[in-house]
Amino acid sequence: MDLLIDAQRCIGCGECVQDCPVGILTLESGRPEVIPERKEHCIACQHCLAVCPTAALSIFGVDPDKSLPLPEGLPEQSQMERLLLGRRSVRRFKPDRVHPADIDRVLAPLAASPTGRNNRDMVLTLVDDPDVMQQYRKLTYHGLELAANGDRIPEHLAFLAKFPEQWSQGRDLIYRNAPHMLVVSALEDGPTPEADCFILLSQFDLLAPTAGLGTLWCGFAHMAMRVVPELPMALQLPDGYRPMYVMLFGYPAVRYHRTVQRESFPIRRLRLTGR
Repeated sequence: MDLLIDAQRCIGCGECVQDCPVGILTLESGRPEVIPERKEHCIACQHCLAVCPTAALSIFGVDPDKSLPLPEGLPEQSQMERLLLGRRSVRRFKPDRVHPADIDRVLAPLAASPTGRNNRDMVLTLVDDPDVMQQYRKLTYHGLELAANGDRIPEHLAFLAKFPEQWSQGRDLIYRNAPHMLVVSALEDGPTPEADCFILLSQFDLLAPTAGLGTLWCGFAHMAMRVVPELPMALQLPDGYRPMYVMLFGYPAVRYHRTVQRESFPIRRLRLTGR
């Protein structure tokens, strides 16, 4: 764990001890220490580092002075509301390739995406080359055509059989001519594999517009993977990992000028009655 305490900075407030989700710290002589018999329970969440008001605590070799200060720089509530209300699923993309550095900047904050038990057992497969995207696109439609001809498409996915013909006519109904794709995969036997991947993609979905990018949750591509085994195989995932969902992205070829207006989802407020 490499827990280090700067004695000149530590004020002995005990916040790190109180906030540790698995209780591996104790306050001894006014300084936090690791309880030896609980050390193996650490989930590497770094809560102790984040909650320290004086940046006195370092763990796993992380320098607290290199962490961003909070709440400095956080968006206002009205800004977040507009971002959420204004997001759109983009189905018209420019062919331009997004610069790798711009993609990396959007991906970097996803390292903080929460996961069940902080397991972090996810693999991100990025298609950052439009030529590779085109190859994957062709693999998809060819595979669907073979599956349709071999009567290997389940009835509930029968509509996928129509896509290869549309592709032959120049219409990419699955990938919408997007230049890039992000596939998030997780260990099937992890504590919360699907939720972990959807949380990460949701965060990517919200970050993308701040970089001028549009996104599309691509259910058709995810469904195609169930029919064309070559598609998940092409991702070259480690053993035990399964692709959970696909997101397309790139520069949008469309601009939306206002939010839509929708009714809120039903909200049921739980009330428990005593026995």
